[in-house]
Amino acid sequence: MRLLISFAALFLSVVLLQLSSGGVGPLDALSGLALGFTTAEVGLLGSAHFLGFFIGCWWAPRLMGSIGHSRAFAAFTATGAIGLLAHMLVIDPLAWAGMRIASGMCIAGCYTVVESWLQAKVTNETRGRAMGSYRVVDMGASLVAQLMIGFLEPASYVSYNLLALFCCASLLPLVLTRVSQPATPSAPRLRPAISIAKSPLATAGVVVAGLTSAAFRMVGPIYGQEVGLRPDQIGYFLAAFVLGGALAQYPAGWLADKYDRRWVLIWMSVAAMVSCGTTVLLAGSGTTALMLTAGFFGLTTFPIYSVAAAHAHDFATSEERVELSAALMFFFALGAIASPLLASQLIALYGPDALFLMISVGHAILVAFGLTRMRARKTVPERTPYVYAPRTSFLIGRLLRRQRDHR
Repeated sequence: MRLLISFAALFLSVVLLQLSSGGVGPLDALSGLALGFTTAEVGLLGSAHFLGFFIGCWWAPRLMGSIGHSRAFAAFTATGAIGLLAHMLVIDPLAWAGMRIASGMCIAGCYTVVESWLQAKVTNETRGRAMGSYRVVDMGASLVAQLMIGFLEPASYVSYNLLALFCCASLLPLVLTRVSQPATPSAPRLRPAISIAKSPLATAGVVVAGLTSAAFRMVGPIYGQEVGLRPDQIGYFLAAFVLGGALAQYPAGWLADKYDRRWVLIWMSVAAMVSCGTTVLLAGSGTTALMLTAGFFGLTTFPIYSVAAAHAHDFATSEERVELSAALMFFFALGAIASPLLASQLIALYGPDALFLMISVGHAILVAFGLTRMRARKTVPERTPYVYAPRTSFLIGRLLRRQRDHR
C-alpha cells in the first residue's frame, strides 16, 4: 500500500508539472504575438525552452547527488515558478527567452527526480504496471495542457500566475509523502559518440524527431493563428497532435517488432511527409479538416523517436543502455533547440506553410539516409522489444533498460 501511495504522489506531481509546462509553450507563442513580438522572437522562446531542458537533464542528477531528491525537486520547481511569474513583469523577448530557459530546466530537473524515485521503488513485479501508468498519466496530462489554451488569456498575468500555481502545487505530493527518499543514482555519462557508433540512422532519426515535435508544439500556435484558428481552437489543434501520437504507439510498436525497423522508420517518414502535404492542402478547408490533419500528423511523427531508439538499442549491450539513452536524448535536444527558431524565421519569410515544408525536408533527408544505411550493413537477428520512450530525462534509460532486455 505504501508503494502505491508513493506512486500516486509521484504521478500527481507529474500531472501538475505537465499542466504547468505543457501550457506555457503555446501561451508564450500567443502572448508574444499579442505583444508585438516577431515570429522569429517567438521561435526563440521555444528554442530557449529546449536549451534549458538540456541543461536540466545534465545538471539534475548531479544536483540530486549533492542535496537529495526532495530539495532538488524544490529547487527546480522554484526555478520554473520564477520564470513563469516574471513574464508579465518584463515585456522583452530576450528576457522571456531567459525565463523559458528556467522553465525548461524545471521540467527536465523535476522529471529526473520523479524517474529516479520510480527507478528506486519499482520491482520486477511492479515495473510493467508502474511504467504503463506513468506513460498514460504523462501523455494524458500533456493532452489536457494543450486544451487549457482556450481558457488562458494571452499576455495576462492571471494566465501565467495559474501556470505558476500548478508548478508550485507539484511540490506538495512529493514532499509530503512519508515514504523515505531513495538512494541517489549515479549520473549517467554523456557520451554522444556512442549513439553514432551504435546506429547513425537512429541518431538521425531522433534529431528529426526533435525537429518535428519541437517545431509543431512551439511554433504550431503561430501556424494556427495564421490560418485563422481562434485560441481555443489552437488548443484543440495541438491536442489532436498529442492524441494522434498516443493512438500511434501500439500499431507503431507492432510494426517495429514484426518488420525491419529501418523500413518502419523510412515508411513512417514517408507518411510524415504525406501528412505535412495534407495539412498544407487542407489548410483552407475548415476547422474540422485542420483537427484531423493535426491528428494524422501526430500519428505519423510521434512514434519516430521510439522506433529510432529501439533500433539503436538492438546494437547495444545491457550495460550500454543507460548511456545510449542519454546520448539519444542529447541528439533529440539538438534538433529541438534548433527547430523552433528556424521554423519561425521560415514562416516570417514564406508564410505558415513553410513550417510543414521544413519538417518534410527533414523527413526526406531521413528517408534518403535510411536507404543508404540499409546498404551499409544488415540488421541484427535478435532485436530488443519496442518500448515507448518518453523524452523526459537522461535517467529514463534506467527505467526502460529491463524492459529492453526482456525478450
